[in-house]
Amino acid sequence: MEMEVGCVIVVILAGVGTMMLVLHLYSSLWWRPEKLRRALGRQGITGPRPSFLLGNIREMKTSSSSKPAALPPGADVAHDYSSTFFPYFNRWRNIYGPVYMFTIVNNVSLYISDPSLVKEMCLNKSLAIGKTSFSNRSFHALFGKGIIQASGHAWAVQRKIIAPEFFMDKVKGLMNLIERSSRKLLESWEDRLEQGGGIADMNVDKDFQSFSADVLSRACFGSDYSKGEEIFSKITTLQVSLPMQSFISRLPGSDYLPTKTNRTIWRLVSDIRSSILKVVEQRNKEENESKDLLQSIIKNAAEAGADESFVVDNCKNIYFAGQETISTAAKWALVLLATNQEWQTRARREVMEVCGARMPSSEELTKMTLLTQVIQETLRLYPAAPFLARQVHEDMKLGHLHLPKGTAFWIPLLSFHHDPELWGPDAHRFNPDRFARGVSGACKHPHMYMPFGTGPRTCLGQNLAMVELKIVLASILARYRVSPSPNYCHSVNLGVVMGPKYGVNLVIERV
Repeated sequence: MEMEVGCVIVVILAGVGTMMLVLHLYSSLWWRPEKLRRALGRQGITGPRPSFLLGNIREMKTSSSSKPAALPPGADVAHDYSSTFFPYFNRWRNIYGPVYMFTIVNNVSLYISDPSLVKEMCLNKSLAIGKTSFSNRSFHALFGKGIIQASGHAWAVQRKIIAPEFFMDKVKGLMNLIERSSRKLLESWEDRLEQGGGIADMNVDKDFQSFSADVLSRACFGSDYSKGEEIFSKITTLQVSLPMQSFISRLPGSDYLPTKTNRTIWRLVSDIRSSILKVVEQRNKEENESKDLLQSIIKNAAEAGADESFVVDNCKNIYFAGQETISTAAKWALVLLATNQEWQTRARREVMEVCGARMPSSEELTKMTLLTQVIQETLRLYPAAPFLARQVHEDMKLGHLHLPKGTAFWIPLLSFHHDPELWGPDAHRFNPDRFARGVSGACKHPHMYMPFGTGPRTCLGQNLAMVELKIVLASILARYRVSPSPNYCHSVNLGVVMGPKYGVNLVIERV
């Protein structure tokens, strides 16, 4: 009898648990998204009709199956790949207007391309605007709760601690370190040029990855930079291990399934955390007085009462933001200079007039206006990411819109950067001259040029990025002529950062 009662209780509990799970899934996957869609719909916002569970993914995957073809080098290249990657966004904009809603799984988002709303978002300093829950879930292994993914008060505290380390005065102090890393890159090229009699066809992907990683290892870890290299190597492996192709279709909770990929990611996250904390522990024991970035973060985190995860996560954040984005931008800049020889000649002439083949001073870097324009145009055509995604974490007003808590919105910066209405009829061509009078002279709505993000969340490392890019490109231009290799195919890979799909092969020749 007691056993029968026990079985009945188990059955009842199982039934209740199943019912609660079903209700939770129904609420999470349909009711809450539908409630948000209705709230936005009452304001006149429309969009493509979502399907249950998938939202609009089926349309998005069907449309995005057409990838840009590899193009032969040498010809006049139009850099219009936005419409190829994201034809559905352009089509929906034509149907529903500059503001519409779409759904990915259970995530309802607004697509906002209205200039006035974008400007309002740029000026809005509310801590209620933060990163999306979808982004946090997709990139948690890579960024944790560091500054890239943090929102609200947590983000404000982290920015206050980290921002001073990237002020221009601090960046100027890193110039000798950047020059040393540039010299290592050039020495590796010289070894290959010697074998080819002063000219060589080479793949430069690993060269620029090593350059930017070396800069960060020395800047972050100082005398412990070899340990930093090991840690950053693991972070690179982690980034490669993340299943990027499934970010758009990942169901909630799939990160917790013990799949082979997830187990690899969990192991790498644990190894990286352990390695960073070992360096921190050693420094605390030795009362280290290093002046590097890691020591500043340790000191400031302790003063702010932050835990060890703050140090771990922000080491990962700083590495990703400073390594992958800078190395990719440098590669795109060389590709563009290689396929636009007139601009390469002009930029080289400027470098030789300003500083020749020696290390430029900070004042001389400011005189390299043509090189600055080249970098600005590179980042216009090939920004690190195609969108800025944000979410409101409490009810708020943005322009004429009333956004309920949980509303996410996407700002299509790649589309802005390629829009002929903003940049003129040659928007898809490489023309650094458009920046001769600055961003305000180049773009009809200057706030829609946002290679480093926009508003309060503008990238902290933009000063470091510009200095690094100027130094390494100036060093290369002063010594070498670059041209496209017959092995180079021009195409874009849509990953965590938008890089060259087939790598970068260039013919390097001593000037």
